[in-house]
Amino acid sequence: MRLSRTLLALPAAALVLSFPGVAHADESVRVALLDLNETGARGTATLTATDGGDLRVRITSTGMTPNSPHAQHIHGAVNGMDFHCPDKSADTDGDGYVSTEEGLKMYGDIFISLTTAGDTTRASGLAVDRMPKADAQGRLTYDRVIPAAELPAGTIAHLKDLHLVQHGIDANRNGKYDMAALGESTFAKSVGVNGIPEEATDPATCGMVSGAAAGSVPAGGVATGDGSTGATPTGGYVAGGLALLGAAGLVVARRRAGRQG
Repeated sequence: MRLSRTLLALPAAALVLSFPGVAHADESVRVALLDLNETGARGTATLTATDGGDLRVRITSTGMTPNSPHAQHIHGAVNGMDFHCPDKSADTDGDGYVSTEEGLKMYGDIFISLTTAGDTTRASGLAVDRMPKADAQGRLTYDRVIPAAELPAGTIAHLKDLHLVQHGIDANRNGKYDMAALGESTFAKSVGVNGIPEEATDPATCGMVSGAAAGSVPAGGVATGDGSTGATPTGGYVAGGLALLGAAGLVVARRRAGRQG
């Protein structure tokens, strides 16, 4: 009788062992967010797969641009592409900073937009009106559960293949995003939005899941980063960029009003 029960258990055990890289419910992976552009930003993120298949994302960062929104995303792919956080060698134009365009080749296209509410697809990649904002000391906290139905296929099963990037740097250390440091964002201009500081779109931190294994296909061979053939969601980026531009205009208006008062 005992032998029969043991034999019955073997197929289930074999099934589990046949998927060594798959994330299971209630599994948490830790991501150390490291400074990417030497601005002092850093943080920690925890990605947790819940019993119901949802994904809880918790982030704590410091050294971010104070009183400013920070676009943040889960990057990578679930199709075996080898994406990773870039180092300073990714700065191909030699300006001293890794831009979004330069980084995308290494860390891949947006997989999930980590907004505070609403849509989390890559179409919300620049929806800074729904991105977390750092406080006056440059501290940023984020805690959101993304329902299973809203996650891209394969997210939970390939949790260890994904990584996280936060954007928004203060290159000239004046406590805000402005044109004086790095000029206008070439990435924002590429999607039809003018007047956005480069500081607002350059990556601040990047982190990979601890102990994650590399994929089988090197990054950089596909222009879009994730091997997909879908077009870049320009409309979503433009909407987000306009929100950023509007936010910048609001700050300027408030400052002018303050001077007049």
